[in-house]
Amino acid sequence: MKKDKCFYLGKIVKKYSFKGELLAKLDTDEPDLYNNLDAIFVDLRGNLVPFFIERSQLHKSDLLRLKFEDVDSEADADSLLKSDLYLPLDLLPKLEGDKFYFHEVIGFSIKDKNFGEVGIIKNINDSTAQALFEIDRDGTEILIPMNDEFIVKIDRKNKTIHVNTPEGLIDLYL
Repeated sequence: MKKDKCFYLGKIVKKYSFKGELLAKLDTDEPDLYNNLDAIFVDLRGNLVPFFIERSQLHKSDLLRLKFEDVDSEADADSLLKSDLYLPLDLLPKLEGDKFYFHEVIGFSIKDKNFGEVGIIKNINDSTAQALFEIDRDGTEILIPMNDEFIVKIDRKNKTIHVNTPEGLIDLYL
């Protein structure tokens, strides 16, 4: 399985017991959706390796306690610490309306109410306090905050996001 066919679920953060159990910090608003998984992909040195789950349960709301098959000791568990966890994209719950996954809108065009056609979304920058649409307009990068106040409508059929940005925001880049 390749990473581009998967989504990041979380990271193994610590051992839970001396019997190979692990705790994973999930990157989701709905951790209970992932409580009964059969298998998960673990990123080991850049390769996604499938691990089968013997049992799992939520632990303190945002942590998932995992017991993998064939991980039966502290040493086995140590080798998995700090590893990222992935699941296939088809396991993501479908979002409706104006909710979307970041990977889903790459390639969508952005249309501003006042400015018109802005450009194509090349990336989502979520390393800042406010996530940003990174938009390519004929070689010029334009950044628009992913603010609920700015997003008017998501048109999945036409791969377009309609926004209403403050006057002059887009002009700053041109």
